[in-house]
Amino acid sequence: MSQQEQSDQPYRQPEAAPVGHEGSRVDIHERPAWAINGWVGVVLAVAAVAGAILIGKHAVVVDVVLVLCASLLVSALVIVQPGQTKVVRFFGGYVGTIRKSGFWLLIPLSDRRTLSVRVRNFETNHLKVNDADGNPVEIAAIVVWQVADTSRALYAVENFVNFIAVQAESALRHVATTHPYDDAGGTGTSLRGSTDIVAGELAHEVAERVALAGIEIIEVRISHLAYAQEIAQAMLRRQQASAVVSARSQIVEGAVGMVEMALEKLSERDIVQLDEERKAAMVSNLLVVLCGDQPPSPVVNTGSLY
Repeated sequence: MSQQEQSDQPYRQPEAAPVGHEGSRVDIHERPAWAINGWVGVVLAVAAVAGAILIGKHAVVVDVVLVLCASLLVSALVIVQPGQTKVVRFFGGYVGTIRKSGFWLLIPLSDRRTLSVRVRNFETNHLKVNDADGNPVEIAAIVVWQVADTSRALYAVENFVNFIAVQAESALRHVATTHPYDDAGGTGTSLRGSTDIVAGELAHEVAERVALAGIEIIEVRISHLAYAQEIAQAMLRRQQASAVVSARSQIVEGAVGMVEMALEKLSERDIVQLDEERKAAMVSNLLVVLCGDQPPSPVVNTGSLY
């Protein structure tokens, strides 16, 4: 194709492709490890030691074997506390996880790592981001989480605690940029007025980001939300002006209704006959009285009606 023909072709944006390699992720899932009651191991270890004592010097090799077996059995005994797990690894290979608390006998010569599955929470840093309208805001959130897959938490990422902290802040920045701080019309979602909706979106996004590490998100709530200091005063004046306008609108609407009711009552009961000019003056006076900031100073007319 010539250069002229290439210039005539419309520009086509290249298709987005994932960065990195899918095969580089650790493909591992939690499974239960082999374990029996720990007291069985204690009984076997005591029996091995007693057998070695009874045999004595008659069979040295047997004594060594029995003592070695007793040592292996004792080293394979573990205690699992409530709310904790034991991740078992045997010669570099993941064997399984013990979730049930108690006294257990595991595979000898295996190493175990304690991992808590209790519910944890942390608060993100106070982040300064731009909302959907481009206004700088300060925002922070509290994330409640727990480890759901112990194998992926240990082996899929380098440090799962640091991983969830960084991913939560990243998700918080993204969600904050998709909503305005405040919705003046009251018809859309905003960070200040739609906290439940924003919290739900934030929880789902954090959960998607940390699923790779086997972490379950229980709840995410915004703990701090404010305009940045450089625009806080201007936004406060705008909010005050908006509140004044809204209050004035309600006052005027109510005053017009009261004036209309007063004219209808006067006409219905035939208390006084007013021409159009007098009605206009009465409406003006009533609106001044009802809509004014300061209480009016009445003027008493002791002369004629007009």
